[in-house]
Amino acid sequence: MSGPIVIESLDLAALLCSRVCHDLISPVGAIMNGLEVMEEDKDPETTKFAMELIKKSAKTASAKLQFCRLAFGAAGSAGAQIDTGDAEKMTRGLMEDEKTKIAWNVPRVLMGKNRVKLLLNMLLIAAQAIPRGGALTVDPVGEGETMGFRITAAGLNARMPQTAATLLSGEPAEGHSIDAHAIQPFYTGMLARSCGLTAAMASDGEAVVVTAR
Repeated sequence: MSGPIVIESLDLAALLCSRVCHDLISPVGAIMNGLEVMEEDKDPETTKFAMELIKKSAKTASAKLQFCRLAFGAAGSAGAQIDTGDAEKMTRGLMEDEKTKIAWNVPRVLMGKNRVKLLLNMLLIAAQAIPRGGALTVDPVGEGETMGFRITAAGLNARMPQTAATLLSGEPAEGHSIDAHAIQPFYTGMLARSCGLTAAMASDGEAVVVTAR
């Protein structure tokens, strides 16, 4: 056994920043493409298409930024609490569409910021398990200040993201290094441990379940 992964704080910060930038490249690039089309072609139909692309991409970029601000950002001073209603709103804005529906059963309360960040990062992992869309069910495990979470991802060909379960435990995935993609499940495990919880991921029939308890 090689032992748990140890990452320097500067490396962790750099990898998380890379992850956020990676998520934003696509919608911001689409906005730039739309602006270039409008500059080069003045045809009314082309302009209309470009404006629709810009609006859609700007909405996507805004949703990603708002979500990432809670999931990865400071979101207040040390010991700050976050309204789980805000977390639900950010999640629906980013993940819910015509293909993916969310059943949110976590009560609306003020909760320690790391616990809310944990929930949002668990949702990112769960959403990766249903790339073709489906249903995300968010349930509390326990109650009060020690509340944990259970997220069930059900959809066509639902499958566990490669290496995610291992990285959640803080262990290295054989043959894989910690890069901007792998840092997110590893960070989720860190958040769980900071809350006194253990994060795990497993298949459950045709669904994938992510838990922190």
